[in-house]
Amino acid sequence: MDQLRYYASVFLRRLPYFLIVATVIAAVSFTVALSLPPAYVSQMRLVVESPQIPSDLAASTVQTPALEQLQIVQQRLLTRENLLDIQRRLKVLPDADKMNPDEIVNAMRARTDIRTSSGRNEATMMTVSFEASDPRDAAGVLNEYLTLIQQEDAQFRRGRAGETLAFFRQEVQRLGQELDGQSAEILRFKQENTDALPESLDFRMSQQASIQERLAQLDRDLTSLQGQRDRLIQLFEVTGGTGQDQQVPLSPQQAQLRDLREQLNEALAVYSPQNPRVKMLEARIASLEQQLAPDPAGAPAGTDTPEGGTKAPTMLDVQLAELDSRREVMESQRATLSERLDALNASITRTPEVSITLADMERRYEILQSQYNSAQERLGRAQTGDLIETRSRGQRISVIEQPAVPSQPTKPNRVLIAGGGSFFGILAGAGLILLMEVLNGTARRPEDLVRRFGVTPFTTVPYIRTRRQMLVQRSFKVLVILTILIGIPLIIYAVHLYYLPLDLIAEKVMNKIGIRW
Repeated sequence: MDQLRYYASVFLRRLPYFLIVATVIAAVSFTVALSLPPAYVSQMRLVVESPQIPSDLAASTVQTPALEQLQIVQQRLLTRENLLDIQRRLKVLPDADKMNPDEIVNAMRARTDIRTSSGRNEATMMTVSFEASDPRDAAGVLNEYLTLIQQEDAQFRRGRAGETLAFFRQEVQRLGQELDGQSAEILRFKQENTDALPESLDFRMSQQASIQERLAQLDRDLTSLQGQRDRLIQLFEVTGGTGQDQQVPLSPQQAQLRDLREQLNEALAVYSPQNPRVKMLEARIASLEQQLAPDPAGAPAGTDTPEGGTKAPTMLDVQLAELDSRREVMESQRATLSERLDALNASITRTPEVSITLADMERRYEILQSQYNSAQERLGRAQTGDLIETRSRGQRISVIEQPAVPSQPTKPNRVLIAGGGSFFGILAGAGLILLMEVLNGTARRPEDLVRRFGVTPFTTVPYIRTRRQMLVQRSFKVLVILTILIGIPLIIYAVHLYYLPLDLIAEKVMNKIGIRW
């Protein structure tokens, strides 16, 4: 009880300070509540609609989430240029001619309230409201906002769809040019390396085998021709004829010599010249040739006679000439085939290098072809998406509640402002008294002496005032209270009357801090 009595006495001593703070704030609150002009708030509601064409049939190329789309629209709506343009055309703000552009922009933003709502399995919506002193101005600004929102949404989506379409058109054109260039490069490379292309390798290898076989056959034919020529000469040397111009029976030695020569030719076709069998046959042939050697007085056919004359060509000369002619033809064929074989060998040797280079070029061509096909497919999708956005069949912002002219003022809530201001004034006054007592360290009770000095007093004598002092003190307190209760409202009224109306002061404050009430 003593504690309550003490705190009550402290409150009474500090009552002027409490009254000053509480009265000033309460008076300002009441004055503002009574002097604030009525404010009209117009409101519209927007919703983000889903695409009208199912995405699995034809998808738009503008894949922007609904909430993100509303946020983009909101930021573009409240740009400095748009707000200044609306104020210049509609003249919404009072005394705007005394405000600089920054103040106008802050005021327009403070009067605009934009709220978005979205959730799982819920439509994404936006609520836009504007506050003005005239209901028609509030609705007019919202209509301007609505026009800007719809224009920005359409331009945003069509712009993105058009940019996507233009990008893929350029990409298809670029890839097409690269594809043509790569194709021309492959064609030029193939033309320069026609003889070494990998696709003709099997044919060239078969040609190589065929030419090698023909060369082997020519070698065998040349060997056979040389053997025939040698046999004709040996036959002529032994018999004096070729066997075709006369039919002279052979002696046993000549028949044996012929058989040995045939055996020698067969042995040379199988064995090397150093083989013992070949050596034996050559020795026997040499022995028989010495036995059958012609008379030295005889002269070979076609040689000059002692008288200087020349015999007519014999059958031997004709046959030898024929064999030589055939051998020249075969040797010419052999040289031609050898050149072709060398060229084929060179082209076959170059084929792996050409194949690697060509495979790299074709792989590059296939990559470009794949990219080109993918770009063509995406270009088709971009064209479909652009058509969807051009005809407004994609995701879009629609109006579900049009701006309307309010019939009654929405603000201010005068009771809330006056009551809230008064309550805040009381709390501020009580807080001031509490702060003053916390900062005051003077000992005023016996408990303070005990807590501060550790000394328990026997008794305390309070300060005793006379009746006159008490009367003067009470009169002073009453005067101060009356001055506060009457003077402060008069001062506020004088400010409102002679300096600046309180509603304009409140309007400036709200525009400055960006808060409306």
